Amino acid sequence: MRQILLLLACSAMLFGQSTRIVRPKEIDSVLTNPGIGFTTLNRFNGDPLNPGTRWTEGHPIEAFPFNGHLEVPGQPLTSIAYFRVYWKFVEPEEGRYNWAMLDAALRTAHERGQTLMLRIAPFGPEPDEDVPAWYRSMMGDESSRTFPDKWRTDPEDPRYVKHWTGLVRALGARYDGSPDLEAVDVSILGFWGEGEHTDLLKDSTMRALVDSYLEAFPKTPLMMQPTDRRTNTYALSKRDVGWRADCLGDMRGVDGRWCHMFDAYPEAVATFGIQDSWRKGPVSLEACWVMQEWKNRGWDIGYIIDQSLKWHISSFNNKSSAVPPEWEPQVKRWLNHMGYRFVLRRFEYPVTVTPSGKLAFTSWWENKGVAPIYHEFPLALRLHNEKRSEVLLTGADTRTWLPGDIVDDDAVFVPADTPAGHYDLQIGMVDPRTRTPKVKLAIEGIDAEGWYTLGTIDVAR
Repeated sequence: MRQILLLLACSAMLFGQSTRIVRPKEIDSVLTNPGIGFTTLNRFNGDPLNPGTRWTEGHPIEAFPFNGHLEVPGQPLTSIAYFRVYWKFVEPEEGRYNWAMLDAALRTAHERGQTLMLRIAPFGPEPDEDVPAWYRSMMGDESSRTFPDKWRTDPEDPRYVKHWTGLVRALGARYDGSPDLEAVDVSILGFWGEGEHTDLLKDSTMRALVDSYLEAFPKTPLMMQPTDRRTNTYALSKRDVGWRADCLGDMRGVDGRWCHMFDAYPEAVATFGIQDSWRKGPVSLEACWVMQEWKNRGWDIGYIIDQSLKWHISSFNNKSSAVPPEWEPQVKRWLNHMGYRFVLRRFEYPVTVTPSGKLAFTSWWENKGVAPIYHEFPLALRLHNEKRSEVLLTGADTRTWLPGDIVDDDAVFVPADTPAGHYDLQIGMVDPRTRTPKVKLAIEGIDAEGWYTLGTIDVAR
């Protein structure tokens, strides 16, 4: 017999009706939920991890045989596949794009229970990671020119702006708003697309490059590196943009040297205008090297985790590398605060409703994570028995549920053709297209379909 693992309190009164009060029991399990937690890098759930402390990036995704198992020892199950690829592989010929590669990445992510987070980088540090051959032919050999560190070509040349923004706009036209696309990095310059020396660009150049993303991706969340105050504040002045950084954990400063954790990120977050951008856009951080390298160097995992939570991290890229086994308890603590974590504390609803009548409820929630949810997953109730199921969307916009307490009092209408009878009243955060549960809650009571049973309710005519 199905168990209801929620605590039901005694009857009360709501709007003059007899009601039930539900106080669910909280759980501390790690929840694999959309848009949060660890990510894979140029690999997917079920693919083997990179060995040791090395990894691959920037090149097309390598295909591995899939054995049907999504979980891989040494890495938490993930909901995001991060794909970073160089321009030369996306636009191998001028104006002709390798959509087949990106379509396959989105399709495989979907099949493995993930969404795709994407960065197209203009170039990388190795000789075979230059701009596309057709663009190099157009620009000629620039190796004798003196560029700032981590530049391969002149971004002030109008041809760079023309062709790079053309690529971005083509990407947006094809993929913006795709339910399988988690987020896109605003990548405009530098090795790996990290934006080194963006502060040296002319205003007009910087704005043209940034605007191409803001205009091409009005639906899909965007993230950008903390490059410089001018660039970051410009983007945020036009729309909500999250941020990402690619060297989380770098603690070389413990021996007096400059490092990201002590000298770069704290100052950048505080002074580049991005301190509160997490409220509307995701924060995604990436390991400097990989976590095993952190351990080899004796860096403080507790400090690294706490700093990332302070910056309201939603996702973390360990580059498809193994978590040191000794750090698994710390990683569990991290995952249970990373992004959002919704606990339903109290729910009150009427014992009886009528067809075409209101099902009014009051609810108290807590988001025990450090960030909101950034994609639309409506809160829904379901009336369910062996003969009938009715999914009723509430008016709650869960994207506004910031860390802390949330009170959501609302009402839904019972459809006029709902048969009289005894129903389970269930709750869930659902995919707006399919109206099936998508987000796991940190409470007991989940069923095989992802709904949480609150108790019973009668529909009376």
